[in-house]
Amino acid sequence: MTPPEPTTAAPAPPARRRRAQGEKTYRAILAAAVDIASVEGLEGLSIGRLAAELGMSKSGLFAHFGSKEDLQLKTIDAARVRFNTEVVKPALTAPAGIERLLALCEAWFSYGDRKVFRGGCFFAAATLEFDGRPGQVRDRLAQAMQHWLAFLARLIRQAQERGELDPDIDPEQLAFELHSLFWGANWMLQLYDHSNAIQHAKTAIQERLNRLRR
Repeated sequence: MTPPEPTTAAPAPPARRRRAQGEKTYRAILAAAVDIASVEGLEGLSIGRLAAELGMSKSGLFAHFGSKEDLQLKTIDAARVRFNTEVVKPALTAPAGIERLLALCEAWFSYGDRKVFRGGCFFAAATLEFDGRPGQVRDRLAQAMQHWLAFLARLIRQAQERGELDPDIDPEQLAFELHSLFWGANWMLQLYDHSNAIQHAKTAIQERLNRLRR
């Protein structure tokens, strides 16, 4: 008995191909928007600026974003996805406790050093731009930072529960300190191109955690 002739998979229906192409284009638009905003600010991000960057028509972009604010909000969401991919997910592969906390710090410094966003840390720039401006954009940024600080504090608390960090230290206080060192390094790296900024912050964090280790 001869084996059946191999069959060729039927091509995807045209509608499905169009949706897939549309999703690919949408992701490319948001990737460009995130990088533009990291350099020029969310206020500098517009449909026209994005069209010029991508070589697309404004009308094509209006199909994806109803307003400038909608574009800004979706850009923040896309930046969060990129940040989580580059910083949070790599850290979660380390064992829970102090090792995971250290892995998170290392991932953040790698993210800053590699300039995952064209203009440095997207959130450092965007929150400075909008911290005094009430509205949905500020609220979305504040929510993102609240989640980040809560995540830092959760890793610290896990290390305490495992007996690896001083149980008397306030997790929120230590999370604030670590976060401040991250952004201090980003500031020096961006403003002065300070080659030692990352190492200075790493040393400060290592010394702080060494004093707290059990």
